[in-house]
Amino acid sequence: YTLAEAAAAERDAARKAAQEEAALAAQVEQARADIAAAQARIALLRDRLREQRQAIAERQGPIVRLIAALQSLAGRPTVVSLVQPGTVEDLVHVRAVLGSVAPVVRARTAALREQLARTRTLEAGEAVAVRALADSRARLETRRLALVELEAEHRLKSRALGRAALGESDRAIALGEAARDLVDQMSDDRRSAAAAASLAALGEPLPRPESKAEQLWPGGAPYRLPVAGQVVAGLGELADSGARARGITLQVAPGARVVAPAAGRVRFVGTFRSYGLVVILDHGGGWSTLIAGLGATGTQPGDRLAQGAALGTAPTAGTAQVTIELRRRDRPVDFTRLLG
Repeated sequence: YTLAEAAAAERDAARKAAQEEAALAAQVEQARADIAAAQARIALLRDRLREQRQAIAERQGPIVRLIAALQSLAGRPTVVSLVQPGTVEDLVHVRAVLGSVAPVVRARTAALREQLARTRTLEAGEAVAVRALADSRARLETRRLALVELEAEHRLKSRALGRAALGESDRAIALGEAARDLVDQMSDDRRSAAAAASLAALGEPLPRPESKAEQLWPGGAPYRLPVAGQVVAGLGELADSGARARGITLQVAPGARVVAPAAGRVRFVGTFRSYGLVVILDHGGGWSTLIAGLGATGTQPGDRLAQGAALGTAPTAGTAQVTIELRRRDRPVDFTRLLG
């Protein structure tokens, strides 16, 4: 389970949360619309209640006033009725009329009263529905906000994991490049080790000069000295250590320019024992040149150099001496015969 896969999973979770949040937002809007519709119905019901109450009042008004007057007369004490004009029969008649009118009034307004009761019931039901819708909308809104927070959290995690995955990818690329450099370095080390082994094998006495046929130079141009200087040791001379020189050593100017004595490919560049900085050129056909005692070089193993191409410079400090050895099949050759 890689960082990239974890980041992708967080992005998927964020998208899912966003979709659920959008669905809940639509439900919240629908609940808001339902509440508005219910409130509109409640307003209509209240208008209807007001109209019904007004209709009942209009129907009951005259009769109510008549009943009030009759009740006022019927409620008088009998003594008062005796001292006023009229007879007791009038009082009895008023009470009889009052008893017959009240049922008529109740019958005429019964339908209106039933409508009024139904309207009140509808109004109460609508009010309950509005409260339920409001509660539902509040719950939906709370859940929607929670999903918004969850989406934001997943997106933040996705970005963090994406950055971490990118960092790991860069690190993997860097490690891969380092591994390739290490492999290249190992190859260079193997080539250098092979060249060093070849140099170490040159401890034999100087052989007899080769025949004229073996001395034939394969290059198209004559061999040339890589640097101008004064000869301080010649081919075959005995050194203080008792070993014979396998080339010539020149005393040169400090920092003098050193060039390729013939066209060839750089086979070895490196420091070897007391030779100092060494460059070996492979001319093909078993011919090679060793130039030792350099102060600096800009060549690398594998470089192809034309005759006269810059090979390096002599040391700038102390005594500058450069040794040149020409070999054929790893045997020293007197190259003075090949000089142009």
